Amino acid sequence: MPRGVASQTWFPEVVSDLRASWRGDLTWDAIIDLRKRLQQRLEQVLLSRGIAQAIVRCSHCGHVGPGARPVISVRAVVLALQRFGIESEATVRKLDKAWAKHRVLQQLDLLGEPVQPRSPVGHVHAGEVT
Repeated sequence: MPRGVASQTWFPEVVSDLRASWRGDLTWDAIIDLRKRLQQRLEQVLLSRGIAQAIVRCSHCGHVGPGARPVISVRAVVLALQRFGIESEATVRKLDKAWAKHRVLQQLDLLGEPVQPRSPVGHVHAGEVT
């Protein structure tokens, strides 16, 4: 199995919402909004199915705590269009390149939000104050 594939599960309810909401003429703002709606739907599905947040151990310090919740990025939405037969490979390739360019020009993160400056903080666990 290729690296990262196991973590790329799309629930049928989320795919159904993507199919119902996708139009080829959506603006990037509309695609970012769609990503947010799909993220909310994913969180509803996880909650309704009783899927708990994973508990993980930090490989650096051994701290055990909750892992990150699954997140749908804008690029994941774009790539899912081909994966689920909603758009052609050529269209998705163009969208993927256009998203990368738009993201850099607009200084957006993976979720389509404005990039926030990072503070130079080391390894911090949830709940710790820096």
